[in-house]
Amino acid sequence: MRWRGQQIGEVDTNALPGLERIDGLVRSVTTPEFAGITFHEVVSRSALNHVPGASAMPFAWTINPYRGCTHACAYCFARGTHEYLDLDGGHDFDSQIIVKTNVAEVLRRELAAASWQHEHVALGTNTDPYQRAEGRYRLMPEIISTLAASGTPFSILTKGTLIRRDLPLLQAAAEKVPVDLSFSIAVFDDALQRSIEPGTPTAAARLDAVRAAADAGFAVTVFLMPVLPHLTDSVPALDDALGRIKAAGARRVIYGALHLRPGVKPWFMQWLERQHPELVSSYLGLYPGQSAVAPKGYRTWLAKRVRPLLRVHGLDGSDEDELPMRASRPGPVRTTGPASTTAAPTLF
Repeated sequence: MRWRGQQIGEVDTNALPGLERIDGLVRSVTTPEFAGITFHEVVSRSALNHVPGASAMPFAWTINPYRGCTHACAYCFARGTHEYLDLDGGHDFDSQIIVKTNVAEVLRRELAAASWQHEHVALGTNTDPYQRAEGRYRLMPEIISTLAASGTPFSILTKGTLIRRDLPLLQAAAEKVPVDLSFSIAVFDDALQRSIEPGTPTAAARLDAVRAAADAGFAVTVFLMPVLPHLTDSVPALDDALGRIKAAGARRVIYGALHLRPGVKPWFMQWLERQHPELVSSYLGLYPGQSAVAPKGYRTWLAKRVRPLLRVHGLDGSDEDELPMRASRPGPVRTTGPASTTAAPTLF
């Protein structure tokens, strides 16, 4: 293992742009187990992030233990957030990972404040808390315990299978507070998944995690998002996906078409030009100029395909366009134990 240390507050002339003076940067780490990845360990000043009131997100608070993500999904909407660090939303987002090593300690202090109203907290809304780095840093167990001990309901959305490690802890937490577990599984074709989501576990591995969570008593939601025009939106592809989701024991599906925000579109289009050049003109037509959302006509067409299949497979489901706006106290409804939690809408 090779370590590169840096004192807090000092200027490192060899640091990546944007990291020369990051407050709380303790050290940058590379290790053979994560070839090509650099972890920048920071001491964070805050753990809870307040979502602006004007946001359409149905929750008010989030926690992001990591910035950047080794899942390396070409379509990831969060890529643009790396640009705030003067890092690019492409390769840097996949390989320069910010790790908030003291996040649980700071969270414990914030939740103990008299002003905290025990509102629902969402994890996995920006970058994945169960990306591969979590196997090394193990930040989530203490976050889960801290939220539960404070009486704070929470939800987790992940593409990772590391969540299986924490299922006993999540079961214990669900005896104290509402806990909602959701999995993102967008691509069920193995070759396409390896191409567009090269750092993620396979769909089969994630479905096994869905089954484990369902067997542990959770009412699991699967996010069939994003649906990729001309790649994953055929009736056979959608039927196969929903059938496998149902067989894994999920209760609910939320689906939606690809979004291409400004910080994401260039990276995604580079991938498309390499892997599916025949589709470039179609995508430029669907997402012209600065347009980030597929046109209403496409989304309506997609809904007409998905809804009958949801009924066939006996799944509760909704389009992302149907998700409610934020309520004053969003989150799952719970009566007794994890089996009674109702999945709360959780966006990417």
